[in-house]
Amino acid sequence: MDRGGAQIVVATGNAGKLREVEALLRSRYSVVGLAAFPGVALPEEGDDYRENAIRKARAAAVATGLPALGDDSGIEVEALGGAPGPRSARYGGPSLDARARNRLLLTVLSDVPTHARGARFFCVAALALPDGTAVSAEGECRGRILEDPSGRSGFGYDPIFQPEGFERSMAELPEAEKNRLSHRGRAVAALQPALERFVG
Repeated sequence: MDRGGAQIVVATGNAGKLREVEALLRSRYSVVGLAAFPGVALPEEGDDYRENAIRKARAAAVATGLPALGDDSGIEVEALGGAPGPRSARYGGPSLDARARNRLLLTVLSDVPTHARGARFFCVAALALPDGTAVSAEGECRGRILEDPSGRSGFGYDPIFQPEGFERSMAELPEAEKNRLSHRGRAVAALQPALERFVG
């Protein structure tokens, strides 16, 4: 339950992202998703996390007249030179869902040994105001790609990512623990000074 504070729009159509950001901010702010504002369109994503996050946040802020939080994130696999990176949500093409993207990534890495499966989740979170003001912050979570999916919580690549220091996948962690260590949780935490300054 939020405390009925200042309202913030989360610039995403991804229910999993909205749920995570709401959990991170609801103690202080009233968080709403784009579903509350039919017709708001977000810009096409490019290949730069920060640019994508700011463009999404600005589009939502201008369209709704409210402060907006946007983010762009991806999984970067060392054995693939940091790919798929900003293209993580589009990896393998638009016809694939999250489960199929996981299967594709595991297939590509099928011959890569455990010690060489290092990876990180990376996120840039951006806060934008209706006047165009925008600030951003980064967060990362390091770990490795598992050989097989595990867990039913989370979304995206969570079932095949094992954070450093854990024996479980991201999709097997309790929500509060995941939010504490996740790339998105860390990026939003780093954005807190800007939220306090510009939103209250």
